[in-house]
Amino acid sequence: MQYFQNLQSLLTLEQNTDREQYQALIKNTSIHQRRENGIAWYPIAIKEVELTKGDYINVTIERTTNKDEPHQLRFGMPAILFSNHDASNNQIEGIITHCRGNQLKINIRTEELPDWSRDGKLGIDLLFDENSYQEMFSALKTCIKKEEEPEERLLKILIGEKQPTYNDTIPVYKTENLNPYQHNAVQQIIQANELAIVHGPPGTGKTTTLIQAIQALLANGAKKILVTAPSNTAVDVVSEKLHAKGVNVVRIGNPVRVSEELLSLTMDNKIAEHETNKNIKKLKKQANEFKDMAHKYKRNFGKAERDQRKALFDEAHKIMKDVEQMEKYITEDILNKAQVITATLVGSNHYSIRHMHYDAVIIDEAGQATEPACWIPILKTQKLILAGDHCQLPPTIKSFEAAKQGLSTTLLEKCVALYPQAVTLLQEQYRMNEHIMQYSSTVFYNNQLLANEFVKQHLLFSNDTPFTFIDTAGCGFDEVVNGTQINNPEEASMLYKHLVAYVIALEQNNTIPFPNIAIISPYKQQIVTLQEYLTHVPELQAYLPNIKINTIDSFQGQEKDIIYISLVRSNADNNIGFLSDIRRMNVAMTRARKKLVIIGDSSTLCALPYYENLVTYSQSINGWMSGWEII
Repeated sequence: MQYFQNLQSLLTLEQNTDREQYQALIKNTSIHQRRENGIAWYPIAIKEVELTKGDYINVTIERTTNKDEPHQLRFGMPAILFSNHDASNNQIEGIITHCRGNQLKINIRTEELPDWSRDGKLGIDLLFDENSYQEMFSALKTCIKKEEEPEERLLKILIGEKQPTYNDTIPVYKTENLNPYQHNAVQQIIQANELAIVHGPPGTGKTTTLIQAIQALLANGAKKILVTAPSNTAVDVVSEKLHAKGVNVVRIGNPVRVSEELLSLTMDNKIAEHETNKNIKKLKKQANEFKDMAHKYKRNFGKAERDQRKALFDEAHKIMKDVEQMEKYITEDILNKAQVITATLVGSNHYSIRHMHYDAVIIDEAGQATEPACWIPILKTQKLILAGDHCQLPPTIKSFEAAKQGLSTTLLEKCVALYPQAVTLLQEQYRMNEHIMQYSSTVFYNNQLLANEFVKQHLLFSNDTPFTFIDTAGCGFDEVVNGTQINNPEEASMLYKHLVAYVIALEQNNTIPFPNIAIISPYKQQIVTLQEYLTHVPELQAYLPNIKINTIDSFQGQEKDIIYISLVRSNADNNIGFLSDIRRMNVAMTRARKKLVIIGDSSTLCALPYYENLVTYSQSINGWMSGWEII
């Protein structure tokens, strides 16, 4: 009981900090700033209003400008529809039920929109997401109750009270196109009675392994499997690949990736395609006609008109109750036929699937999932597969105190430490030149990673150096600190000098197609500087479509032919800030396929042995150069 009570306390700390930070952001920023921060759409237009179940309406909204700006509005999140004529009074709350491109649907508990919604200057603000926290707290409360039940073996294993068991009488599963490590992982998953862990370092084919494992579980008698992940993007990847293998998948929630295949897997689309849906469309049309007739009485009230208006609304609601029953039948039919349900961790308790239990639950990207969120899907099974890499970035924790007390330690990390016998390390990687791979392999993976023959020595042109450390020690490139913002303009300038020279080398060697390039840094202000400087480098303007600039954290899970890393820190105090979290460097370095260039000041960085050894490693492969050579 103490285990879950401790998690509850940490989650309370996190919720309070998260709420305070969010409310401060909302309170102290204009609508235009909130839009830039991705928590608002403004201005918007209402495209359609339709009745839905209960006393709710679905409002379809479209943003009319700033359509390319990234945002955080997602399926299932609470939001406010407001009028900027009087934003404090003219507002109404709802839940986002669909978000695709520049359109979303918000479900609002009202029979009709208020009058102010017709006067323009409308917007959508995200509310603080209490729902996610409620789902996590609810799961932890259930865990406390279940902890006393003797049949809850999985729960007791995950909190360290029992050992996982395996059935080695299950015959070897014949897999196609898997290397021996991937094959071992699939076999371990089939034979596990309660717990299997797939440790997938960068480029080792973790998703490919999971797809095969799911097919193997189905072939061995599993009727229904739940696949979850902390991010929508990770859920989309697995959903799409399972569908391509012919598995019957239902994607709960809205995919982020826009593709016909993914859209066809969503519950909304499957309901729309269902043979019974024609009747639903007719009934919805009828209900909306009654509602439109009722609106005609709005400006002309007497008792008779009021009674007639009420009768029309009552008839519309009666029809919508029939629609609700039909949709419930269709939903159950779709879920009964599904082999795999996919959803985010919180989405796995969506009302349409809340009652379901599974033969196995898979949590992908488990190294980026907070433990309380993991318990939401875990409670739905007695067999769990964790997949991820705890040597890359952990989940973001807002509360420093909660992180310090253990909330930043993931369930994946705990289980890897407790049960090494449950872990299969995928050792063969298919992404990086071996010189790019080797340092991470030594530091993080016990020197066990192997480069596949096809990538082992791949270069962009012959005699190229795959890994270069440009040392700015002694160049006088001091970092610039402005409050919490840190950048290094001279380091940014040097990076582009090197990149221009490298692009000329690529042109001279006729490198076709031209490679894709990422310029990354741990510091947001350095990203701003790098983006600004790029516009003033004429030699690179023709290649702008091939160049992406962003933080290290935003590149987790991606790969590029060429990676430049600007480390920024250069000071007399040997202060390296959060560069001391070396997992961030592991992510950064392992994004590169054929060329990795790191720029940093060794005299500052080498206060930490990790960077001292990194510089030594670069020297051992003839990859070290002084910044003075570029100056």
